[in-house]
Amino acid sequence: MGIGNSGEQESSRNAVFGPEMDLVKRHEKEYLYWLTRIPGFGAVTIRRIWEMAGSFERAYYIEGMELKKLGILQSEEKCRTYDRWKEQFSCMVREYDHLQEKGIRFVTPLDREYPKRLLHIYDYPMGLYVKGELPKEEIPTAAVIGARNCTAYGRETADYMGRELAAAGVQVISGMALGIDGAGHEGALAGGGKTYAVLGCGVDQCYPRSNYELYESIPFHGGLISEYSLKTPPVPRNFPVRNRIISGLSDVILVIEAKEKSGSLITAQAGLEQGKEIYALPGRITDALSTGCNQLISEGAQVLFSPETVLENLGIFVKEKEKLSEKKQKGLAKKEKMVYSCLDFEPRHK
Repeated sequence: MGIGNSGEQESSRNAVFGPEMDLVKRHEKEYLYWLTRIPGFGAVTIRRIWEMAGSFERAYYIEGMELKKLGILQSEEKCRTYDRWKEQFSCMVREYDHLQEKGIRFVTPLDREYPKRLLHIYDYPMGLYVKGELPKEEIPTAAVIGARNCTAYGRETADYMGRELAAAGVQVISGMALGIDGAGHEGALAGGGKTYAVLGCGVDQCYPRSNYELYESIPFHGGLISEYSLKTPPVPRNFPVRNRIISGLSDVILVIEAKEKSGSLITAQAGLEQGKEIYALPGRITDALSTGCNQLISEGAQVLFSPETVLENLGIFVKEKEKLSEKKQKGLAKKEKMVYSCLDFEPRHK
């Protein structure tokens, strides 16, 4: 998931963003949509077919075995799948036409709004289904990710980070999963900012169902994004693949809580390969949910001290607010202050 060949990237960039782009006909996107819907064909394979053919329409008329001879398809079964899928072209065009009726856009590298950040990824998606909007290129963006089965402290921290970053004008991205992801989105919404969820299923699928309120709210305050077609279920293999989009769209990545082997570390690793700054929330060495974060810090990730640390890295300098501490605002008595100072996010017994 690193950066691809620079000459190849530059060639693709010129093809996509050249002066002739406005003349690209609608049917090119129809042929691209057809290609992206071929079962088992990934982003790199589709891009290589495009680069070889010179257009998506011409790709349609190439025989599968010819693609095998060129080393693009690796098996005869793939060749047969490619050839048979041509029978589905009319059906795919109708499916593409109906996306707009559902309030969904299919955004491709042929479109001006396709995120330029993603073009730096070797296997950048050849199509994104978008419900709402895409992150703005010129606005700083931070990913807030972490464990599904998080602690109360982790959830509180994710909410706090999402809220403070969003209030400062930073776009917040995550995966709308249970735990840290959902808390980051909720914090961003509470902060009055924009938040974007990259899904491991179709944008017409709400997963998990317990985040339905988030699923309904996000398109009005950001967007739902997926490279998976509509009706695609949230199968486990989709999530590691979608993580490269979360990291690719972000300028910095905040890992709040993570086990030693987790999807969050996959996202962080993708971010490192993409040259992104990684922040990790440190924790006790005895806590399994801190193992991944502590490991990231030992490997060079920044320690997540505060939202201000992240904002300064993004070039946003927040003026110190002259305000009383929460304890002083509450006007606690001396003994109450002592008790209050002992409280933490974790439960305590007498």
